[in-house]
Amino acid sequence: MINKLKRKFLITGTAFMFVLMSVLVFTMNMVNYHEVTADADSVLEVLTNPDMPFDGDGRDKEKDRNRPERAENFVPHGMSPEVPYESRFFIVRVSEDGEVLQSDLSRIVSVDEDSVKSYINKALDSKRERGFIGSFRYLKVTDESGTRIFFLDCGRKLDSFRGFLWISVVVGLIGCVVTFIAFIFTAGRIVAPIAESYEKQKRFISDAGHEIKTPLTIINANVDLLGADGDSEELSDIRQQTERLTKLTNNLILLSKMEEAEHTMQKIEFPLSDLVSETAGTFRALAASHSIGFETDVAPGVTLTGSPEAIRQLVSVMLENAVKYSPGGGKISLNLSANRKYATVSVSNDTEKEIRREDLNNVFDRFYRSDASRNSETGGHGIGLSIAKAVVEAHGGSIEATTKTGKDFTICAVLPVKP
Repeated sequence: MINKLKRKFLITGTAFMFVLMSVLVFTMNMVNYHEVTADADSVLEVLTNPDMPFDGDGRDKEKDRNRPERAENFVPHGMSPEVPYESRFFIVRVSEDGEVLQSDLSRIVSVDEDSVKSYINKALDSKRERGFIGSFRYLKVTDESGTRIFFLDCGRKLDSFRGFLWISVVVGLIGCVVTFIAFIFTAGRIVAPIAESYEKQKRFISDAGHEIKTPLTIINANVDLLGADGDSEELSDIRQQTERLTKLTNNLILLSKMEEAEHTMQKIEFPLSDLVSETAGTFRALAASHSIGFETDVAPGVTLTGSPEAIRQLVSVMLENAVKYSPGGGKISLNLSANRKYATVSVSNDTEKEIRREDLNNVFDRFYRSDASRNSETGGHGIGLSIAKAVVEAHGGSIEATTKTGKDFTICAVLPVKP
């Protein structure tokens, strides 16, 4: 259990760190990308101003450029007046049918007349007013004379964005790896108090169980002596309650052993099909006495490497639980199936009261009862399924409880054929 707790801690901690780093990397890069786009759009807004000399209309650009008040009039606050003149861009004027009327490539050298057509076609095919085509950010401006499309070269900014993206991803992955390594070295210390408490609890249960067994044996012996001349009702009650307490004590000791048996249990290969069939046979009469139908579907020839005694206890617990909670006229089904890797043992039964799905996660807890009022009625203590879970986990398997309609209950144990 402690090893599983450590693994859960490692997985949960690393997963949380991975999600956190992913959110941070995603957020930072989205903000960075938004800034790149916003800066490009700001420059394009300036370039589309009618007073700019870069609109390809054949005006005297040198004369316009020598007007010192120009930049101050339409460059937004925070942008250098030199930005429009430092930017690499080209402008194309097209007609309504998409024919190129005029182009201005004087502010860029990486684009020629042939490549301009490709950019124009992609921009015209796009229904968006602005966007990216390769490393160029474009903006469409339509007036009475046609449509002008401005293409701003954002190659350097996009390269910077991609570089930051890769660096942030690598740093995030390194952070996750470092966190995982740190958790490996600290997991033991973090779960140490829980492990100590758990070990003390198991030791207390085991020691208390052994200590209780002795006085119970003496009480049973004295009851037998007193009842030698005939049982009274009081003696019968004492014998019944001591038997219940003895069974509870034995189950607690067994549960404690099973939780420690994963690495110490002696495992052999044995015929699982025969064991399941034999165990089922011992419950047929009990089910019949409660007017409960009993069906079995046991695949022949299934073998398992494990503890026969523990697996017999597992099947017994599953069937005993089914008999206890099946109403008269109900039905119990036992099924055994297998493949090359796993053997599956499942027991299903009808239930008298509706089972809430939120109870399914707790049925394997010690002393848990979804209907506490039935404690004395059924004679159980709510520990049987805890033993079943401990047996399955000691064999490296898994167990779960399910219900389809709320009026049925199924316990399914999956066991590896070979450890």
